[in-house]
Amino acid sequence: MRTLVVSTLALLIVAVGIVVAPQAHAADAFTVTTLHFDVAHNSGPRCDVVGDLYVPQGVSPSKRAPAVLTTNGFGGSKDAQAPLARLYASRGYVVLAYSGLGFGRSSCRITFDSPTPDGTAASRLVSYLGGVTGIAFRDAAHTKPAPQLDVVVHDSVDHLGTRRSDDPRVGMIGGSYGGHIQFAAASVDPRIDAIVPMVTWNDLSYSLSPNNTGQSVGVSTPTQGAVKINWSASLAAAGLMSGVQHASVEPQRLTGCPDFPAAVCSALVGSVTSGTVDRSILDGFRRGSVASFLDRVTIPTLLVQGEKDTLFNIQEALATYRGLTARGVPAGMIWFSGGHSGEPSEGDLSSTAPDPATQYVTQRALGWLDHYLKGIGPGTGPRFAYYRDWIGYRGIATPAYATADSVDVGRPAQFALSDVNGLVPSATTPRPGTARFGTAPAGLPTTHDAPDALGLVSLPERDVAGTYAQWDTAPLRSALDVVGTPTLRLRVSAPRGVGAPLPDQLVLFARIVDVDAAGSATTVGNLVAPVRISDPRAPVTITLPAFVHRFETGHRLRLVVSGGSTNYRGGMRPIPVSIDAGGHQTLQLPVT
Repeated sequence: MRTLVVSTLALLIVAVGIVVAPQAHAADAFTVTTLHFDVAHNSGPRCDVVGDLYVPQGVSPSKRAPAVLTTNGFGGSKDAQAPLARLYASRGYVVLAYSGLGFGRSSCRITFDSPTPDGTAASRLVSYLGGVTGIAFRDAAHTKPAPQLDVVVHDSVDHLGTRRSDDPRVGMIGGSYGGHIQFAAASVDPRIDAIVPMVTWNDLSYSLSPNNTGQSVGVSTPTQGAVKINWSASLAAAGLMSGVQHASVEPQRLTGCPDFPAAVCSALVGSVTSGTVDRSILDGFRRGSVASFLDRVTIPTLLVQGEKDTLFNIQEALATYRGLTARGVPAGMIWFSGGHSGEPSEGDLSSTAPDPATQYVTQRALGWLDHYLKGIGPGTGPRFAYYRDWIGYRGIATPAYATADSVDVGRPAQFALSDVNGLVPSATTPRPGTARFGTAPAGLPTTHDAPDALGLVSLPERDVAGTYAQWDTAPLRSALDVVGTPTLRLRVSAPRGVGAPLPDQLVLFARIVDVDAAGSATTVGNLVAPVRISDPRAPVTITLPAFVHRFETGHRLRLVVSGGSTNYRGGMRPIPVSIDAGGHQTLQLPVT
């Protein structure tokens, strides 16, 4: 969400002074104390993490409460978590909201939520919640120890069956960067009991350079795809700005690549110009992503992913969900109305004023943690819920949600390419034809679509003539509801690809478009599926990002395959492309 990730147009992070004594919030019935935590791990750097501890009134060593740990999205700080922390503290939870490594006034550099050091840093905070001393201090120099925390409920054994004296009853919640840290922490600390990761990634190499074909497991592919130039540049800017604004905390963060490991800056900048990312950087992104250590996450997980999200699309949450449930891990899934690319609908979710009485996702998240941390409430809710923006409602968004026991709710509806621009149901014999176009030099954009991350007003959506092919259905006789992941099977003809260097290979972009009765075209969710085709002689299966959308009566469904995109760097050499029509060239949609 825009409120979970700092706006790339503002990039303003407010520096907060040190609070050395608890602040009472009489109306909210809790106190807030700012503390500094020593999260040094083995031979790694000594990092100072700044966090706010929220303690409800009435808790004591004889009347303990469970705890919630939460941290910020990329470019933010603990202060962004204050509304959520206040909500959970008012509900009787001890809450620790902290600034992640490299953000806010926490020291050390950004390391993209890796199990080490980010996960181990969170584990140190869990130890503090479990009563361990020598971790929390009242000053950044770590010279004034904070008192032992002795008001959190303890468990007798952790999730590996080990009996420990420092095992708090604790869950985690947060979004984006504050979502993935939960996987990293859970993978190294079996004391964590339940998590609610929101709008986050499965494989960061896919998030920043997706290839929507040849996926081996989940969204991961052996061959990188096309770089998301707008998102990559925006995230780099947010990280650099965080380092600059908090240089007084740790001046050395400004040396080399400010706030990032040294190799990251050159890789991100180079990717925008070359269209490819250094292999070692992508491998590092993947190693630090939950796709590489999901087998070490074994606790109840409620995944919340946005239907308006071109940074971390629904495919990423699906990959994580399928990996968890395949091993029998308790998991739930919500596809909600917002995301990094758009605000949530009224009555669904708010990061600035969360209210479980009036917001569906806020209610579900609280219910999940209440169930697993307090053992109260009506249960964990439906296994799968998805928001439908065509359903009207007032107040809480519950009526707009459909629910199911499986994430695979749609039945397959297949269409074939017909002639040079037709898309016909599989029961109809397609007409022969060949669509021809060319990709642009230097990976230049050839589509006027909404720019990701920048939040700018886009031009009317259209493609440069000669750089794309499109196929339309006839006007729909009834509404068509699509819920899930479309699949496109194509065979393309192109002279370049086999044995070509990575930047010279053919890169195409597929997308689904809704065309209304007046001819106005809108890419569904602004979602695009880049594919790098190393061998044009072979058929290619393209997994388009999942979406939830109603194509209204009288609208046409359009498939577009183009040689460029506003939001990606394409192949570096111009390549002529032709695509034949026929029954083997198909688009399959999950419809309800």
